[in-house]
Amino acid sequence: MRSLAEETGIPRSGVHRALKRLAAAGLFDERRRRISAGNAEEFLLHAVRYLLPPERDGESRGVPTAWAAEPLASRISSSPDELPPVWPDARGRVRGLSLRPLHAAAPEAARRDPALGELLALVDALRIGDARVRGVAARLLSARLDRAAT
Repeated sequence: MRSLAEETGIPRSGVHRALKRLAAAGLFDERRRRISAGNAEEFLLHAVRYLLPPERDGESRGVPTAWAAEPLASRISSSPDELPPVWPDARGRVRGLSLRPLHAAAPEAARRDPALGELLALVDALRIGDARVRGVAARLLSARLDRAAT
């Protein structure tokens, strides 16, 4: 728990509570200390957008997410007139439409660990994207979960 807390910037008590909730939902195996990849994939692809609905707040400076961040930014083109989705963040360099991250520590965690940032961006694409964006995000996220499980 200590290393997860340090890597994500979430207090140890928050990490502990989150792992207990994930275990109760069948998404984390406490005995093996591993995510249950199949269950996690099912949750992310089919339930996350309903259980963690997006909260938007208007224009903001922040960190790009969803299709405005990698790995989707190089695969999905958006209109140059359209403001990208961003996590509000004082250190962010992109002006866009504010999307509250899944956790307040997400922007800093993404800076520390770009691979985690990409996973969070894919989850945001599942939460706010249209069918095409969700389809691409689902394929990329599934592939990453498959690699992590092996």
